[in-house]
Amino acid sequence: MTLVFERVGSEAAAEVLDIVRVAFSARPPLDPPAEALGETERTMKERLAGFGGVLARWDGVAVGAVLMDPADSTLWLRRFAVLPDQQGHGVAHKMVTYAAGLARAEGFDDLAVIAREELPETLRFWERQGFRRERGRDEPREESRAVPEVRLRRPLNEHVVEALDAEAMFELGRRVAALVAAGDVLVLSGGLGAGKTTFTKGLGAGLGVRGEVTSPTFVIARVHPSTVDGPELVHVDAYRLGGIEELDDLDLDTDLDDAVTVVEWGEGLAEGLSESRLEIRIVRAEADEAPLDLVEAPDGADPRRVEIVPVGARWRGVDLGAL
Repeated sequence: MTLVFERVGSEAAAEVLDIVRVAFSARPPLDPPAEALGETERTMKERLAGFGGVLARWDGVAVGAVLMDPADSTLWLRRFAVLPDQQGHGVAHKMVTYAAGLARAEGFDDLAVIAREELPETLRFWERQGFRRERGRDEPREESRAVPEVRLRRPLNEHVVEALDAEAMFELGRRVAALVAAGDVLVLSGGLGAGKTTFTKGLGAGLGVRGEVTSPTFVIARVHPSTVDGPELVHVDAYRLGGIEELDDLDLDTDLDDAVTVVEWGEGLAEGLSESRLEIRIVRAEADEAPLDLVEAPDGADPRRVEIVPVGARWRGVDLGAL
């Protein structure tokens, strides 16, 4: 079977509407009901007449759809839907990837979606696609009623790498070592066992530092001196830190400006260390989910999706594409 994507306009309103109605009707009842269920062919034509949408087709049969709604530098994904009998086969993930490619080509900075708090599996899906919850931002609303909405955003300057096993994660860390320099900060996030320490081991190997790189959980931070006259590696576990300012109390025998600093569990905490940093998010595939990327994972593989987001002036012009 062949999965293809087609950018469509108002001429596809009826097809898109059918998919949206079936997909949203299969969801648990919500209060207030999902606005998508109130769409008509007329309103769908009006929505598609703007920036258009995307249809996903299995062997010519439409199985998924999404509307694209631009607002300044953000492309909002609306009415995202996959037919229930086609879910669990990676269609939704590939449709997000396709929309992201379109958005990059059109010069958008990020993608954004609105999801419902009552649908935790839906929220989990978006977070696994690299979307992060927004807090305190004034995004556009589709209506004025108060509903339990969650807004999520995914930057488009990220670089995504598929690591099929621990060896691939180690090698990714080694490759990143070739790009970093003294004063750089890497913020790692991901669940237990995602591969944060394995990545850092590869980074340490690439930097040529001394000492075994292990999880710093019980000591909070370790300093690994260089054996090749390069920067030291400072490996921090921020899980038990009340704030990144507590780094000043760790009495590290090094100046962070002279080291490469890796902060595990640092998302939302370590950003204050530097205006320029690499934010690295590792997403682990669950056993019952389709492969995270377009490439089928071999039997016995334990794939990870590694999302690398460069932040700040330090990383402008640095080519992460070869990672």
